[in-house]
Amino acid sequence: MASAFSEKIILSVGGSLVVPNGDIDTEFLSKFNTFIRDQIAAYPNRQFFLVIGGGGTARHYRDAGKAVIGELDAEDLDWLGIHATRLNAHLVRTIFRDIAHPHIIEHYETIRKAEERVVVASGWKPGWSTDYDAVLLCEDYGAKTVVNLSNIEKVYDKDPKNNPDAKPIDHMTWEEFRALVGDEWSPGMNAPFDPIAAKKAQELGVKVIVLNGKNLENVDHALKGEEFVGTTIE
Repeated sequence: MASAFSEKIILSVGGSLVVPNGDIDTEFLSKFNTFIRDQIAAYPNRQFFLVIGGGGTARHYRDAGKAVIGELDAEDLDWLGIHATRLNAHLVRTIFRDIAHPHIIEHYETIRKAEERVVVASGWKPGWSTDYDAVLLCEDYGAKTVVNLSNIEKVYDKDPKNNPDAKPIDHMTWEEFRALVGDEWSPGMNAPFDPIAAKKAQELGVKVIVLNGKNLENVDHALKGEEFVGTTIE
């Protein structure tokens, strides 16, 4: 696909950064706004695809449904999460309104010819998270890397919240990562990268970098190919 931009950067922006506990983190969004604008000013060849997660918004709606009727089925849980990503994505597109593509990518059957510097995307269908959608953008637009911004610095060999002896990992293969997270998706699951997305990324030969999105200086190092704190999966 011909484009004016030689470097397409796919950022999977975790909802935990945008809406960590149900309240919108305007401090993060302000810093992220400055970061992206500084990036496109410094690197005219870069085009950013921002895939926005659901975060606390999704959890609140899921919890509300469960409080009223008890258990919800997986498809309904996923749809609540998807609509939360779309609301969050609309907020992010509003922030970048002057430089962003006018339409959010919500349906991934269509490849948009987007000549704007920023393209915002959201969730699509039940069965996976926005991580999978980020990988689909790699397939559609010819990118080979997803930078996954979340609230963790690295992937660990086990959940560090429940295991004080959990060890961080700097580099791992897709085989090693998939052995760690399994092959099944469940709505709202807590994994560094969605298992369905991991399978697709391995098939496409896409590299994923997992790092803490709040440390934007560190994100800049990763984008430059410099030394950074995080986990590389390939």
